[in-house]
Amino acid sequence: MAKIAILGLGFGTALAVHWDKYGHEIVAWSKFKDEVDTILNDGQHKKLLPGVIVPPTISLETDLRYIKDSDFVVFAIPSKFVREVARLAKPYIKEGAVIVNMGKGFEESSKKRLSQVLSEEIPDREIVVLTGPSHAEEIGRFQPTTIVASSENPESAVLVQKILQTDFLRIYVNDDLIGCELGGALKNSIALCCGIIEGMGLGDNTLAAVMTRGIAEISRLGVAMGANWKTFAGLTGIGDLIVTCTSTHSRNHRAGILIGKGMKADEAVSKVGTVEGYGNTKTALELAKEYSVEVPIIEELYKVCYEGLDPRISVPNLMNRPSRNEREKFWLDE
Repeated sequence: MAKIAILGLGFGTALAVHWDKYGHEIVAWSKFKDEVDTILNDGQHKKLLPGVIVPPTISLETDLRYIKDSDFVVFAIPSKFVREVARLAKPYIKEGAVIVNMGKGFEESSKKRLSQVLSEEIPDREIVVLTGPSHAEEIGRFQPTTIVASSENPESAVLVQKILQTDFLRIYVNDDLIGCELGGALKNSIALCCGIIEGMGLGDNTLAAVMTRGIAEISRLGVAMGANWKTFAGLTGIGDLIVTCTSTHSRNHRAGILIGKGMKADEAVSKVGTVEGYGNTKTALELAKEYSVEVPIIEELYKVCYEGLDPRISVPNLMNRPSRNEREKFWLDE
């Protein structure tokens, strides 16, 4: 059994409950004292995970000193806070500890992947990304889930697989770190689009079109940035895309529904909370321009989110683009 520190009590609460059941020693941290106190008083995180009981064997803390002996330090926080928390946590992360990132997104100011941010702030520790189709609500209720561990050091990914896998949380290993991270980050924008489609009252045909052409855009940009296109056909690509585009658990999807019904994008994001796809869209479009990659869906979404374009105009904009072959150039090199 391992000592696991979990930073963040959103998704982190579900992970804490899950791994606690399998005998690991868990310390879960939040910077917000009222969040910790509420969970301690209610025995659950009623706001985010109602009905998922947080057992007293889990240590809930607001002081990072309590993570100092942990074998694994898991970052389960929004992307915009990763660098800040990494700086604060670094002095308390012991030598030999493995850093595990569960977040899916970019650092907006630098356009860097989150493993790159963590490597910069904590350069002397192994970094493993744990990603794939996984809702906190279901992990906390022990519903079968499959995810992927990826790292620049394959041995570290295998270690995470060996120690953190459970009867209900199956972990695969993938050596394509770039592809695994990009799949998890970029699908947020497509999920936002799918919510907009539902909010506008469009049907399954439209939803399928956006999901399918969305994974083509993700793959196109991913390959340009150094990923293997086959990764996007797996759990961190199409798998994560499906679960985020179709589930009411997804904040990206919920925010999209509000936008599709006429609410301004920034208002929808403020109402729903953390919506990674909102900021990711700006970063994705900047990266696409940098790598000279066509991403028409993401480009239209950017206009909706940041230029106030009515999404009902975006649909014909996409439908009337010049005709082309469906298959991507890199798919022809099988």
